[in-house]
Amino acid sequence: MGSALLDLLFPPRCPFCRRLLTERHALLCPDCQRTLPWLEGDSARRTGEFFGVCVSPLAYRGPVREAVHRYKFSGSRSYARPFGQLMAQCVRDQLDGRFDCVTWAPLSARRLRQRGYDQARLLAEEAARVLEVPALPLLNKTRDIPPQSGLEEAGQRRANVLGVYRAPDAAAGLRVLLADDVVTTGSTLSECARTLLTAGAAEVVCVTLAQARKDRPEKPRKTAK
Repeated sequence: MGSALLDLLFPPRCPFCRRLLTERHALLCPDCQRTLPWLEGDSARRTGEFFGVCVSPLAYRGPVREAVHRYKFSGSRSYARPFGQLMAQCVRDQLDGRFDCVTWAPLSARRLRQRGYDQARLLAEEAARVLEVPALPLLNKTRDIPPQSGLEEAGQRRANVLGVYRAPDAAAGLRVLLADDVVTTGSTLSECARTLLTAGAAEVVCVTLAQARKDRPEKPRKTAK
């Protein structure tokens, strides 16, 4: 009843185009299902220095980029539900059986106070719920750093995140699915993965909602389940 009342007061909208959704449990509208820059097969996969693979359902451009910006910078935290479910669907297609738990690339304490929520944590928790595995806080960010989005060069991005994460002993022996919103050069995911492996994690694979700076063409169509 509570969910139905919320839908009545605040009708769900497509996170990408913001049109009203006519089906209560739909993640996005039919037009966006057809036209978003979906990634499938090998085009959905990226490799990194310390993680085996990163998978993503979408390319980071157009309405995807705009939706991510609203999610991160304009308080649209409700987007975590459809975004996390799209990520979980991609993980089932690409990485089924390769992880024991989900964790995330966390914000610093200062950035968390400013934003009011950790967008990567919300994505990880929703994906974990759908995948029926635990979401564990395996990483801490020990200091605030300039946003990666403001750095253009891969070397700058690597240097910016070097040594800023810590992992507890709880990571030992786990196969970890590491979640974040967007992968660009992979520097943040690589540093998080390195930290987890140093703490004893058995393997790290990654998932993000979107991939930026891809060198492979995107497939234009897919139907979200």
